[in-house]
Amino acid sequence: MARVWQHPFLNVFRHFKVDEWKRSTKEGDVATVMDKTLKCTVYRIRGSVCASNYIQLPKTSTQSLGLTGRYLYLLFRPLSTKHFVIHLDLSTEDKQVIRVSLSNLFKEFKSTATWLQFPFICEAETSRKGVAPSSARWTCLQLDLHDILLVYLNRRYSHLKSVRLCANLLVRSLYTSDLCFDPAVNVGEARRAKLPVTPMPREMSFPVPKGESWHDHYIHIWFPSGSSAASKPVQKSRSPPDAVFPKHVPQLLPPRLVAFTKSRQDSPSSVVPLLGPTASLGGLLPEDGLSCECSEVSIVGGPSGNSQEPLACMKATDKHAAGNGLQMSVCKLAVGPTAPEDVAKHKSFLPDPVLRLKGVIGLGGHSTKWALWTKDGAAVVYPCHAVIVVLRIDTREQCFFLGHTDKVSALALDGNSSLLASAQARPHSVLRLWDFQTRACLSLFRSPVHTVCSLSFSDSGALLCCVGKDHHGKTMVVAWGTDRVGRGGEAVVLAKVNTDVDIQAFEIAFFNETRMASCGRGSVRLWRLRGGALRSCPVDLGEHHALEFTDLAFGKAQDDCTLYVCSRSGHILEMDHQRMVVRHTRRLLSTHTPSSPLSQKQTFSSGPGVAISSLSVSRAECAVGSEDGCLRLWSLDFSSVLLEAEHEGPISSVCLSPDGLRVLSTTSSGHLGFLDIPSREYSVLMRSHTAPVLALATEYNQGQLATVSQDHTVRVWDLATLQQLYDFVSPKEAPCAVTLHPTQPVLFCGFSRGALRSFSLEAVAALVEHSACSQGTLAQYHCAATCCRVLRVAANVVCQDARPSANALAVSGDSRLLAFVGPFKHMVTVMDAASLDDLLRVDISALDLASSHVDSAVAVCFSPAPPSHLLVSTSSNKIVVLDATSGHVVRELCGVHPVACPSLALSRDARFLLTAADRAIKVWDYLTQSNPSCQVYIGHSEPVQAVAFTPDQQHLLSVGDAIFLWDILASAERSPPGSAQGSPRAPPTCQAGRNATQPEDAVSGANGLPRQQAPVPSQATPPQLSICAGPSEGGDGTFSVSDEERPSEESYSTTGLCRASGTPMLVQKKACGAGDRTQGAAGGPWGLSMLPHPCGQPSVRDTRRARTQAAARPDSYMHFTARYKASRMAKNVSFPPAGGERLHLKAVVGYNGNGRANVIWRPDTGFFAYTYGCLVVVEDLHSGAQQHWLGHSEEISTLALSHDAQVLASASGRGGAASCCQIRIWDVPGGSCQQLLSHHRTAVQALAFSLDDRLLVTLGDYGDQTLALWNMDTYELISSTRLPEPVHGMAFSPWDAGELACVGQGTLTLWRLQQHGDDVSFQVHREPIPEAVEAGELTSLCYGAVPLLYCGSNAGQVCVWDTSASRCFLAWEADDGEIGVLLCSGSRLVSGSNTRRLRLWAVGAVPELRRKGSGARSRSVFMEHELTLDGAIVSAVFHDSMDMGVVGTTAGTLWYVSWAEGTSTRLISGHRSKVNEVVFSPSESHCATCGDDGSVRVWSLASMELVIQFQVLNQSCLCLAWSPPSCGHPEQQHLAAGYSDGTLRVFSISQISMELKMHPHLTALTAIAFSADGQTILSGDKDGLVAVSRPRTGMTFRVLREHWGAPISTIQSTRKEYGDFGVKGTDLWLAASGDQRVSIWASDWLRDHCELVDWLSFPAPALMKVRVLVAPQVGMAPLRPATACSAFPQAPDCSPPSLAAFCPWDRALLVCAGLGPHPEVVFYSLCQKQVVERIPLPFSAASLSLSPRACLMAIGSAERVLRLVDCASGAAQDFTGHDDGVQLCRFAPSASLLFTVAHNEILVWEVTDC
Repeated sequence: MARVWQHPFLNVFRHFKVDEWKRSTKEGDVATVMDKTLKCTVYRIRGSVCASNYIQLPKTSTQSLGLTGRYLYLLFRPLSTKHFVIHLDLSTEDKQVIRVSLSNLFKEFKSTATWLQFPFICEAETSRKGVAPSSARWTCLQLDLHDILLVYLNRRYSHLKSVRLCANLLVRSLYTSDLCFDPAVNVGEARRAKLPVTPMPREMSFPVPKGESWHDHYIHIWFPSGSSAASKPVQKSRSPPDAVFPKHVPQLLPPRLVAFTKSRQDSPSSVVPLLGPTASLGGLLPEDGLSCECSEVSIVGGPSGNSQEPLACMKATDKHAAGNGLQMSVCKLAVGPTAPEDVAKHKSFLPDPVLRLKGVIGLGGHSTKWALWTKDGAAVVYPCHAVIVVLRIDTREQCFFLGHTDKVSALALDGNSSLLASAQARPHSVLRLWDFQTRACLSLFRSPVHTVCSLSFSDSGALLCCVGKDHHGKTMVVAWGTDRVGRGGEAVVLAKVNTDVDIQAFEIAFFNETRMASCGRGSVRLWRLRGGALRSCPVDLGEHHALEFTDLAFGKAQDDCTLYVCSRSGHILEMDHQRMVVRHTRRLLSTHTPSSPLSQKQTFSSGPGVAISSLSVSRAECAVGSEDGCLRLWSLDFSSVLLEAEHEGPISSVCLSPDGLRVLSTTSSGHLGFLDIPSREYSVLMRSHTAPVLALATEYNQGQLATVSQDHTVRVWDLATLQQLYDFVSPKEAPCAVTLHPTQPVLFCGFSRGALRSFSLEAVAALVEHSACSQGTLAQYHCAATCCRVLRVAANVVCQDARPSANALAVSGDSRLLAFVGPFKHMVTVMDAASLDDLLRVDISALDLASSHVDSAVAVCFSPAPPSHLLVSTSSNKIVVLDATSGHVVRELCGVHPVACPSLALSRDARFLLTAADRAIKVWDYLTQSNPSCQVYIGHSEPVQAVAFTPDQQHLLSVGDAIFLWDILASAERSPPGSAQGSPRAPPTCQAGRNATQPEDAVSGANGLPRQQAPVPSQATPPQLSICAGPSEGGDGTFSVSDEERPSEESYSTTGLCRASGTPMLVQKKACGAGDRTQGAAGGPWGLSMLPHPCGQPSVRDTRRARTQAAARPDSYMHFTARYKASRMAKNVSFPPAGGERLHLKAVVGYNGNGRANVIWRPDTGFFAYTYGCLVVVEDLHSGAQQHWLGHSEEISTLALSHDAQVLASASGRGGAASCCQIRIWDVPGGSCQQLLSHHRTAVQALAFSLDDRLLVTLGDYGDQTLALWNMDTYELISSTRLPEPVHGMAFSPWDAGELACVGQGTLTLWRLQQHGDDVSFQVHREPIPEAVEAGELTSLCYGAVPLLYCGSNAGQVCVWDTSASRCFLAWEADDGEIGVLLCSGSRLVSGSNTRRLRLWAVGAVPELRRKGSGARSRSVFMEHELTLDGAIVSAVFHDSMDMGVVGTTAGTLWYVSWAEGTSTRLISGHRSKVNEVVFSPSESHCATCGDDGSVRVWSLASMELVIQFQVLNQSCLCLAWSPPSCGHPEQQHLAAGYSDGTLRVFSISQISMELKMHPHLTALTAIAFSADGQTILSGDKDGLVAVSRPRTGMTFRVLREHWGAPISTIQSTRKEYGDFGVKGTDLWLAASGDQRVSIWASDWLRDHCELVDWLSFPAPALMKVRVLVAPQVGMAPLRPATACSAFPQAPDCSPPSLAAFCPWDRALLVCAGLGPHPEVVFYSLCQKQVVERIPLPFSAASLSLSPRACLMAIGSAERVLRLVDCASGAAQDFTGHDDGVQLCRFAPSASLLFTVAHNEILVWEVTDC
């Protein structure tokens, strides 16, 4: 209510009765005088001292005005040749008072945390700078108080506290309002001209003589300039103080260059230029770091057909201070008379900002030495050119500190990670202090240092030291006190000193912030800050005085007085900084000399040293980075190297985390990563180009990005993770252009010397090289085959002297036209893309005959067709839009950038035009034909080389100094030119029926002949539903849907459209094939269009393409995302004949917690079904018997059961060659698949049957955004619609078969279906969530009693809607997290959320509350029960009484819930992560599994129920072994498990406890086995070591190193006779490693005897000689230096798995797989010492198991196929059922069961004798 009495505006002088001076005060010479211009009484304030003559409101400082209006209007005139001051005290939402001062006394902008000073300068005729001229005019000063605080201090405005108006000025009055008034327009003018502006109220307006212009008499200043002010841009001045402005016009000088406006071309300026922060300012650099560029835009062909010069004004905001976008928006609005039909086009360019920075690929820029840990070790901070990036190492999420306008040269973080200091490179260096938690810039100041090279914070953050060079080239050290920053104060210079010594590193001691140390060339100095002075003294280095020191670090212990210093010669000096003496000197020497390639031992003084670039110290270790690319971790006494990691390039910096467990490293080659010390694993965080990026290309299917750079590399990135996948190096010539094949994994790259090379991304190899291109040549290649060939070459057609540009060549969207600059730079040629025939040539220089210079073309770009437009960027800073057919000019955009625009792109829906020049990116509202507005974004520190939209149109890419990925925040709300929405005659509703006009080709086919056969409904292109324009005024709030959606880039015709009367309705024609076409209107609030194809009937590929635009995944856990799988479906599968299968699927172990709504239970019939991978599992809850419905090839996302329980629908993702997802319809009684449906492109989010089971509705996920309706009698697709945004859930009404509800982002959508014979009509209502509910998104829903609908939100609220009245009448807080599951029956409601809570609510009083309407309160709703389960709730089904039900969680568990007993019982459980091993007890009563989640689980084989679980946190269990029967009594069985930290644990099954923990390895265990007698354990690790340990003593008594360098993949031990194979021993065991080697040993461990029996070494597969990205190798340096690892092209691992096993039916045979150059199984005889048999395989073996009884062999493949081979007959049978590669297969001891594993899915097969 506080705002009501102030609306629409408030006269402050009148309200506070200034003339009475009771609530206000005056001081000095203040009087009332009559002004002749305004013809009214005004207040005159004058005096020689401004501070002594003023008017103040309110009277005392303890009072407050309490005015909440956003805008402050001050009507005043400065007194001539005088100064004046205006003070405003603004209160923020956090109750802090900020003073804003404006005066022509100020010379520059200044800011602190509590004070903003803005200069008010006028270029006067007098010699006195800044004073008002003699002819000063009355001014309307409009201040946006909200934006002033938000932009400059990142604070929220609350109210105006006080105002002080100081001499010398005349004041008429002061006003506040929430409305933005235009002072130049009065109410009468606005009504007559129908202008879209808010006119100035009569009370506030200035009198204007009749027939004259307001701007001729008065000045209007709007600050900061708003989004709808009228102003004309001017070109950016390189020096704002010297900028030329019209005389007598005052200017506010915030640190931001904006623009000024003329009402007419020959009239004085009416809107004042406002200067903004820019890197080019001669004065202070910006608070928000925006570099503004103003442009002049002229549009050809306005409403009158004449050339118009639109008026514009620019708005700069600092939303990036705590966000992810650097942006400015330039909005243009004509102020002259405007045609009524054009008024609708002058809308704000929303949202503002339209882009947000999401991710950056890059490191360094000025230097790669700066990378820091946060205090908690959860994130790293590093610069990427002008952006500071904070990267979380667990999620890889990035956030940014934005504001620098040049490359960041140094970083420092205080000990508490609360303050971040940064310096930018360009002189004079500017420093910024940031609040690290909010990412807000607290302080900005200039350093006296010319170029900052080092920063260091004290541990408390109270002192900051800076080192660099002054303008004389001398080293300078400056110390600032920063203790008051963030609390209203500024950084204060405490001391500064010049020194002649070189300083490479500088650090403040953590134990005493007054003491520092520095090192450099020939010096190590200790510094002290005392008495406002910095003093230093050198350390006596003795013989080391000539060394070049590079880095230093203080010892971390409190009582430690050690200082460590490293040098470029390899020396590490250990000093006592108290005694200032050198204690120890050590030197890192190379193990190789130039003359000898072999390793040799060297003495301390001999041999070359390894240059050390950086060191970091913790309490126990010292990390050293050197220029040989090695990161070495030493003990503090430097007695041994603990770890060593080899990098791809010289190391720039190392940094130990605060807990000392991780080492961060950067390299000069742009590599950022960290070494995890406990696990000895190296993780790559970022790879980057080391030179500017020249071009980019994106790929649609795989989400990949390819870039080329001046660093001579071609790199391919994953857009989802921003991680590098491949890179190709060309050392001789630089790549300059790149593109990706649209359908094949092939990359094409052009090089500077004219070569074209193609690379295969599957084989990771170069395919073909062509050199057909020479200067000025255009070549065409045939790329259908793997080896492309030259088709045509056209010489001298491309401009030879044109500047290189990513947009020098363009192909139209339909691939018919080709455009480029040539044969001259002022010529653009359009060719036929297939034949290279010239179609059109346009002379750009002839387009503007009045120009004084010859214009040339710079870049070209096609618009989405139709209409077929060609956009040409010219050297005169214009973009010319040409008709690609005739060459006529369609429109022009002038002054797009201050320089020529070399790169531009147009979105697929033609809504956004993207231009880039210099370091700025502009996004234009391209759909606006007249006066398009734009937003400007900066962040690049070097010129932007290329920009592009991602294929899904959800993101934007820009490359230059780095690769920037931007989120597009706008939703698809508008259609491109030519669509129905863009047409002024397009009706708001549309109707198409049987008699709708259709093109002849669309009905009869492309050739005009009748069809011979009706197409299959499930394969034809279905009719698409799209939302038409919104309802007309006075409508009932509904809008219709049309029956077809087509790509937005296609043409539009109004044939057959008519306006419907009454309720908007569409009669839809029954779908009968892809050829049927019905035209209708398009567009509307959901931004959808329905346009006919230009050539009649579009192809299936064209129609589908518009529907595959994937959106970003919504922030809702209930959206299904299939688990990533690198495996592919096998092509050659040998299925067994019917009835001859030797394997039958018996059971599965687990439930797919990744699915959504994938549990079905009918208590009345006992039917119980759930999904597991690609299987539908039907289980008898009493007996546990399972049926498995096979058919899907990919992971099943959801299930739905018909109301009569006779039909089950299941949906899975797209896989293999399929272009659509699978929806299978199952007959429940028979368990057979009745029909296969396909329509959705990515995944299916939900399924639902109508009340009468006649209809099935399927909902696509966030990437598909399609809702389809199916007829369950004929299985035909009735209709389909493209949704405007992702829908989180849907449900059919239980009381009306024609009502469907959907929930999504901020709205509830109700669909009303009506069928009349073959005709279908829809009515759609969209109801927004009431603001009082405060629920951002609705994520779940369920129907209750008639007519109630319950909806859950992501904020944990439950909203209740009255569907009959379409209103929300009740809401309550039901949970702390997102509610994903809602179920209602009778008076009870169940809610499940991602907080793992399941709650039961009593909602019996809700129907009564509905009658109270808005007065309803939620006190009558209460919670009856609550249960906490083991994961987020994803599925639930309950009995009608709601007393019992089954609930599924993301942990892969199904729970039986009984509310009556208040209990939850685990029904089904399984591994949530990858399963690594399956072993069996000797009696085969139990089996055990282990997984990456660190668990060891013991299962009962009879019931497959979980019996025991052992859990080790934060580790992965990688291998497992069950003790043999000879180990002791049956009750004394043990499990031995190996973990990723190198530990070995022994668990007792009988006592259910861990009996022993050993640490025999330093790296992860990969294989483990018991000896035949069970008294010894053999274990192998990742480094290839085999350890032999005794569990009784816990001692490791032998380590075998024969397999060193490759991970051990298999260890197996068996009993043998003492003299077998001519060797002693009772055990025969083998070890296989990843380097294709197998060793066989005979041992007698009780006698400590071990002897090698045989050694097999197989040839490795032919590896591609291509650089493959692997992390730096980490190993134990004393044993062996790190070695590089080659990678198989078909697998991400370093080599295929090496598999070996003793043959159970012939102990003299060894069976091997995965060894040798070909996929095969090899039988090797230990007696004959040779291979006796080979069985070829169609695929590489991923797992192997031999049957203990029969001659059967099971082989799992990465192609998801399980092969069973009869070794006696050679017959093979293949089985499917896994949705990923079969990584594990194990026969049970009895050979009756076979267990197979694919990731976390365990399948149990029964082996028969058929």
